[in-house]
Amino acid sequence: MYSIKEIFKIGPGPSSSHTFGPMKACEYIQNKYDADAYKVTLYGSLALTGKGHLTDVIIKKTLKGDCDITFDYTSPVEHPNTMIMEAYKGDVLLGKHSIVSIGGGQIEVDGQKNEEIIDVYPHTTMDDIQKYCLQYRLRINEYVNEFEDKNINKYMDSIFNAMMDCVKKGLKKTGVLPGSLKLDRVASALHQSAMSCDDLIDRNALLLSSYAYAASEQNASGQMVVTAPTMGSCGVLPALVYHYYVDLNYPKKTIIEGLKVAGLIGLLIQQNASISGAKSGCQAEVGAACSMGAAMVGYCQTFTNEQIECAAEIGLEHHLGLTCDPVGGYVMIPCIERNAVAAQRSIDAARLAKYLRNVKKNRVSFDMVVKTMNYTGNKLPIELKESSLGGLAMVVK
Repeated sequence: MYSIKEIFKIGPGPSSSHTFGPMKACEYIQNKYDADAYKVTLYGSLALTGKGHLTDVIIKKTLKGDCDITFDYTSPVEHPNTMIMEAYKGDVLLGKHSIVSIGGGQIEVDGQKNEEIIDVYPHTTMDDIQKYCLQYRLRINEYVNEFEDKNINKYMDSIFNAMMDCVKKGLKKTGVLPGSLKLDRVASALHQSAMSCDDLIDRNALLLSSYAYAASEQNASGQMVVTAPTMGSCGVLPALVYHYYVDLNYPKKTIIEGLKVAGLIGLLIQQNASISGAKSGCQAEVGAACSMGAAMVGYCQTFTNEQIECAAEIGLEHHLGLTCDPVGGYVMIPCIERNAVAAQRSIDAARLAKYLRNVKKNRVSFDMVVKTMNYTGNKLPIELKESSLGGLAMVVK
């Protein structure tokens, strides 16, 4: 498996697969050819929800030159986030490539993984990681530190700061989110409600929700956010990070180590299933983020490795089958509220895991749930996988 740096990336919203990924694809074409004109054909989910995700906008903005974009809604493709990019010098075709946006801002060109991304971890399952940690008496964050490069702490510090920044900015914003849905920003109002709440449990729950809304609303308006593991789920981990740092006074170092654990969980999910809503539904995005969040909370609360795995397993298991049905193709309904709910569930999953793991051995492992999530994602119809052809996208107008 590659570095957790590939899970946590800073980029423009509203979608890691439909905005950030196409931006990376455009940068690849620009760096490869001295072109003055381009043709881009979008297929599958990129075609069906590209307008709402600003796919065409980011492509034109990045390529800058003459650019013709076609939305092909009917041609079958192996991966739902496929685009064909052609580069021209005048009328001369310089090159043509099939590029897939696999989720989290990552791309594959002509069926090949990015050669610049190298594997750093020798294990690809939680079972094997747990055995290694037991053998060498490591906590899961120490396992991450053993295989990542010497710059990992500096990189994770920048991720921490970016998460904090997007929440802070989101809390200050009011008004209406861009797009035809005309949704009001509510993060600031939620935060004000929390600050005037006398009940401590309600107060903390509302604060956490306001942070998730803040980050998700920044994403929905095309601002800079962190893939965690995607932009559609970018509100979960930043909400937890902000809450644990500002409200609960956890040390920054502890939270960053917790983010490393979360990143490893995200890697395992992508390695053995998917983090793409177009491929596996929202279980692969918000479900994955909830699993990562539960693991981070577990680490911060000094759980054992087994308790952390249990927390991650619970967080993902109870999102199995979650559909991706963005209304109007926007990362707003149900995405924003879903991030707030998943942030709450991350804490719930960690709490339950702490005590469950003390009284019984888990019958369902994290690896089992990831395998099941992959199976479930393959069984979901296209209407429920980031196509806006079914679910809430067909009911809410």
